[in-house]
Amino acid sequence: MPSRYAQWMYDWETRLTSVDNNRVVRPLDWGLDWTHNWPGRNGGPSGQSSRDLLEYFSRFNDCIIRASDDFYSYRKPTDFRLERREVQVFSTREVPDPRLEEKVRGTQAEFLRFTSPVVTPFPENNLVNARWFPARGRRAVVLLPHWNSDAISYNALCRVMNWMGIAVLRLSMPYHDIRRPAEIDRADYAVSANIGRTLDSVRQGVIDVRCCLDWLEAQGYNRLGIVGTSLGSCYAFIATAHDPRIQVAAFNHASTYFADVVWHGQSTRHIREGLEPAISLENLRNVWRAVSPMVYFDKFSRWPRRSLIIYAKYDMTFLPEFSEQVVEQFERHNLDHKVVVLPCGHYTMGETPYKYMDGWQLVSFLRTAFD
Repeated sequence: MPSRYAQWMYDWETRLTSVDNNRVVRPLDWGLDWTHNWPGRNGGPSGQSSRDLLEYFSRFNDCIIRASDDFYSYRKPTDFRLERREVQVFSTREVPDPRLEEKVRGTQAEFLRFTSPVVTPFPENNLVNARWFPARGRRAVVLLPHWNSDAISYNALCRVMNWMGIAVLRLSMPYHDIRRPAEIDRADYAVSANIGRTLDSVRQGVIDVRCCLDWLEAQGYNRLGIVGTSLGSCYAFIATAHDPRIQVAAFNHASTYFADVVWHGQSTRHIREGLEPAISLENLRNVWRAVSPMVYFDKFSRWPRRSLIIYAKYDMTFLPEFSEQVVEQFERHNLDHKVVVLPCGHYTMGETPYKYMDGWQLVSFLRTAFD
């Protein structure tokens, strides 16, 4: 039986995950059309049955993992530019919080814009957006928020890093905030029951991160790091495994296989509901291996760097046993890392007092990790 504290935390987590009541259940879609422009594609499935498509995606994942440096490669954008515009919330809730809307009303900020090397059918998503928090010096990080974050989450953390002399690009991940297509209310296309689109979204997120590093280098920053939370942590790990320029990495929530989080996580129950009648967890894990941190530890180990792993003891979205497996891999590969376990859950990590504990751990690590 869980302790009184644990039960209180689980109840709080459940209430927080129930706030959003506009989640949409969609059935399994193999998303074959999303694979047509991927590197390494050699032919298509032998037929259109579920068995044929499962075999095709399984083989393609094998190819991607073997040649992942190609899969996550790109042509550097030529249209980097800073754009000053009004700050907006871009809430994903059915009823936006009027207090947040009022908080940003009339404020402006600078945003890095460029065309993503990964082309999707959605013009909004193809134009990358990253809010720019400049600082003097040579240190800079790319920050990736959590899935379905609004556009002002983590801004306070960015300002704290500025006070420490660290510049920050807060990246809007694919299908998030200003990049969200008009046809959806949430960032559903980033993680969904569409197999190919989900793979493509992760690929785009990783490549967009690497483009941000290109821009930071052009501005004179040569001590580069990354901070990712939840889904952003997945993107951050894969980007770090494929880019030697990232010297410091902080993973705020960590997990092993993409499919396991979707299958077991409290906040992705609606996706499992759409998937479960048509595909098993084992098969889902197989077709989403190429976007799973667990398969890239050997490539992550190619270059020396310092890492921070933060996970929550009562997490019902990134289950603690998955995070513990990540820590085991860091230890097995003799990687320079620090582990912090917070006494909260996935969503409660964004609540008082846990958000201050989390923020303190992140900034304390970043303050010294570049030295």
